[in-house]
This record gives sequence, structure tokens and C-alpha cells, in this order.
Amino acid sequence: RDRFPAIHDRCLTFGLDITREPIPVVPAAHYSCGGLLTDLEARTTLHRLYAVGEVACTGVHGANRLASNSLLEALVFADHAAEDTRELLKRGPITHGPSLGTEPIDSARHANEVSPELIAQLRLLVQTLMWTHVGIVRTDHRLKQSLREIEILRNAVESLAATCRITLELVELRNITQAAWIIIACAIQRKESRGLHYNLDYPERDDVTWLRDTLL
Repeated sequence: RDRFPAIHDRCLTFGLDITREPIPVVPAAHYSCGGLLTDLEARTTLHRLYAVGEVACTGVHGANRLASNSLLEALVFADHAAEDTRELLKRGPITHGPSLGTEPIDSARHANEVSPELIAQLRLLVQTLMWTHVGIVRTDHRLKQSLREIEILRNAVESLAATCRITLELVELRNITQAAWIIIACAIQRKESRGLHYNLDYPERDDVTWLRDTLL
């Protein structure tokens, strides 16, 4: 009550008295493993776009995400990116393309906004699919089934993005769906078990074939 009053009070709202019983805990999320491919200066393949930390695939953390490695990435690669940016700016002013908003607004599309309820439902479908079929323990059957389902969801989201007003929530949904598809596709390719990827159909690690990153 003295050291964690906010947590104590919050748990009481759920009927949990943490002075008498432990807080029930279930896995909710895991750090991403992999991401945008970068070089040692944190540069991606898109000019002037840098990626650092959880979003980047530097190879520092290997096949399993560790908290201390995240710190290494944040410090070392952020420093490299900053130094490379300074060198980039020394070469002259950065020119920009056309300003955002110069194209005429499609009034029909602008008025056609996706309901927050639909976005929430689609997001929950993606989350449920990944939790059910693409958790830490996987099988080829569940992965192939999830790939078919995520492609249906991805097509639906892309259709919304092409015909409706773009909002932050819609962009996030599209990114989540795309990331889910990439994770599933990579898992199907990897015929082994390594780090946080465990496939019951291929329980052994195969260094001869798979001691490398999978890139899509």
C-alpha cells in the first residue's frame, strides 16, 4: 500500500487484493524480433530513412529478443545514425519533393470514413489469429491456415485504405496486418526451430540451412 499505491488501488477495482493474493499474469506481448534491414549506420534501403531499436533488424539480438540487447541497439545504432546524419547534412541542403496536400481532395473518399468499430473488429481478428496460430509454438498446418486468413484480412484492409479517408487508426491497422503477413510468411519458410520460433514439425535447429536471416 505504501510503495505501490496506484497498482494496489487499480487492482482493487478488479476485485484483487494484492495484500492477500498474487496478481494473475498471462503473456500479452513479446518484443519484435527482426524488422527493417539496416546497415551498421542504421540506414535502410530507402534514402535518408534510418531505423533504430525494435523496428530494426540489426542482427545484434540473434534469434531471440533480450532486453539488454535492446539497450545496445538504442545506444550504439542511435549514435551511428546521428553521426551519419551529421555527415549527410554537411553535403548540402536537403531538398524536398512536393508538399503534402497539394493534390486535390477526393471529396467522395474524404467523406467515406471507416467506422472505429470496424477497425477495432478487424484489429482484434488479426490479434486473435496471431495469438491462436502464430504464437511461440507453431505447426505447418496452423501457419498455412493463418496465411490464408491473413491474406483475406489484408485484402480487406487494403480495399478500405484505397477507398476511404486515411486516418491514423486505418494506417496502423494496415501496418499491423502487413507485419502479421510478413511474420507468418517467414515462419513458413523456416523449416527448423530456433530462438523464439519453435515449430513442432521441425523441432531441431538446422545450422546448415538456416543459420541466416529470412528477408522479405
